[in-house]
Amino acid sequence: MICLAELWLPILLSAVFVFIVSSLVHVVLHFHDADHSKLPDEDGVLEALRNHGVGSGSFVFPHGECNEMNTPEMKAKLEKGPVGFMTVLGPGGFNMGRSLLHWFLFCLLVGIFIAYISRLALSPGVEYLRVFRVVGATAFLGYGISELQASIWKGQSCKSSMKFVFDGLLYALVTAGTFAWLWPQA
Repeated sequence: MICLAELWLPILLSAVFVFIVSSLVHVVLHFHDADHSKLPDEDGVLEALRNHGVGSGSFVFPHGECNEMNTPEMKAKLEKGPVGFMTVLGPGGFNMGRSLLHWFLFCLLVGIFIAYISRLALSPGVEYLRVFRVVGATAFLGYGISELQASIWKGQSCKSSMKFVFDGLLYALVTAGTFAWLWPQA
């Protein structure tokens, strides 16, 4: 059996390569630019949120506990709309540096789990394509399939979710190639 420490190089390099591919997808190709729309009267909506003291957090509206969802009042609110989910960041907003660091750490974490699963399923010296298939399928679970939850639970458009699933497929292919290339020999 392969020791997890023997896979440190494919874990690290796959995280670096996924980081680079994701940067190309988002910054160079602008693949996700149309995923979000601007609010009508954005300035007025933002002013209303400030005036009502809305701070950082995740919100659902209209809000109700499980036992309230079938009440006539909640049904009326839902029928009248709007219904939605909203994430609000504090003043100063988005910190790109911190988010990029967290994304890279996430890529490392995915790589660690991929290495753990792959070392259980594969032995040293197996052929490139077998490593590629096992690692690729596992990486796709980590990077791609999980994104479908946003369409199921948060109302993200299917088109947007499928773009993120496609991103996950790219990341899985890069990860699979990296692990297969650097897989320990017998």
